[in-house]
Amino acid sequence: MAIEAAAESEVTAACAIEAAFAAVSQVERRMHPEREGSDIARINSAPLRVQTPIHASTWEVLRLAQRLNGLTDGVFDPCLPLRPGCLTDLELSGPSPGPEPWVVRRAPLALDLGGIAKGYAIDCAIAALRAAGCHAGVVNAGGDLRLFGARRETILLRYRDHDYRPLALQNAALAVSDLDEPRRPPGHRGYYVRTGTGAGAAWRRRAAVVAPDAMIADALTKCVLLCSEERASRTVAELGGRDVTEGPRGTNR
Repeated sequence: MAIEAAAESEVTAACAIEAAFAAVSQVERRMHPEREGSDIARINSAPLRVQTPIHASTWEVLRLAQRLNGLTDGVFDPCLPLRPGCLTDLELSGPSPGPEPWVVRRAPLALDLGGIAKGYAIDCAIAALRAAGCHAGVVNAGGDLRLFGARRETILLRYRDHDYRPLALQNAALAVSDLDEPRRPPGHRGYYVRTGTGAGAAWRRRAAVVAPDAMIADALTKCVLLCSEERASRTVAELGGRDVTEGPRGTNR
């Protein structure tokens, strides 16, 4: 992950970048499915029908996942097929996290937020930069990045035919998902191979989405990959995103 920031002084920028990396680490500690004591590990191992306390940040990510699950009629589901449970088997306290958010699982499930939590971590890093006094900056985590302030970048999007198209970004996030990328995190399997929800085959091999924040952009790429054209377009529009994947559906398969 690369973080750059602009502030009134070099010292302020350096301290802000340290705070941003710390914010990313906190998200990883809370949401990594295999880290002992993380919220996700505790959810996956908790007894059925028992409230499991979670951090407000984990609640926020799960709430967006539930919203996308509804908008896509169950196609977006961050539960791996290792266990029978789906996201609809997870009850979340709400409508706001409140002082003590919790979840209840009603079936054995293997929750993995790998396709959405990285974007959320980027947003937390941006928030840390702003809170520390930075007026512009960028957080780049490989296939996901976000810029804020006067910082402007022109990104070259690469496509299957090795052609490139420039994309100008400012005060926005970009996420790219590629089913053929050999370095794709193994946790992403759950978004690509679930059966019984229409998610068995991808409509595209790769997707690129621009959105107001990185968590939304990261999650929406999965919707573009897996949903029908009509459903994907509706979901992207509902969350204020923009599908910038090149060509009509099916041309990059």
